[in-house]
Amino acid sequence: MLPRHTRSEIQRRLQKSSPSSEPAKILILYGSLRPNSFSRLLANQVAEILQYFDAEVRLFDPADLPLYDGVNFEHPKVHQLREWSAWSQGQVWISPEIHGNISAVFKNQIDWLPLDQSATRATQGKTLAVMQISGGSQSFNTVNSLRVLGRWMRMFTIPNQSSIAKAWQEFDELGRLKDSSFRDRVIDVLEELVKTTILLRGQSDYLTERFSEAKGEQLVAAEGTVKNTVVSCGLAGSHKVA
Repeated sequence: MLPRHTRSEIQRRLQKSSPSSEPAKILILYGSLRPNSFSRLLANQVAEILQYFDAEVRLFDPADLPLYDGVNFEHPKVHQLREWSAWSQGQVWISPEIHGNISAVFKNQIDWLPLDQSATRATQGKTLAVMQISGGSQSFNTVNSLRVLGRWMRMFTIPNQSSIAKAWQEFDELGRLKDSSFRDRVIDVLEELVKTTILLRGQSDYLTERFSEAKGEQLVAAEGTVKNTVVSCGLAGSHKVA
């Protein structure tokens, strides 16, 4: 048994979804609790640029989000994070680099996203852009870690990314990015994200179909049919004896 992925079948499935004129829905997550952290300042700039690109944007504030314990799912901030993630079609993840990796504040947000929906991730099929803030020289450790997380969450992570070095000198007194190659790269990343999100939305269910999962569902269905048949035959046999 093999999936039917002929050229004509793929084209037929892709064309089943009608193009939408609605704005792309983008969620921004960032990994710092300080109101004026460079991660938050970058998140503000990202939101502004995305809105200029006609996207609908939500910026999640991680303050008051409890430490992940696998229990406190009814907390208002947990509920908000999960609801906004489900609402989104694409996401932007921004983390400062701390000890060569993502911050605990950022990872805590990802830990609260649900993983208990069988083999399907709640973020499966969504697009993702990754960015990092560094206080010193340029590094790519954090964006690489974010990509690992994105792959684990089965998201379509776009090729472009942003890593801002020596962040303390890249923002002006109003908290806005100065005109520089770093700002240009941020814009590059976001325009790619919006385009990719619009291209993929409505197609994510098809694009993330998996042969192994479909096979498992068919086996479960077949077992159920056999069980029902056995039960029916047993009942029929008991009626004949009577």
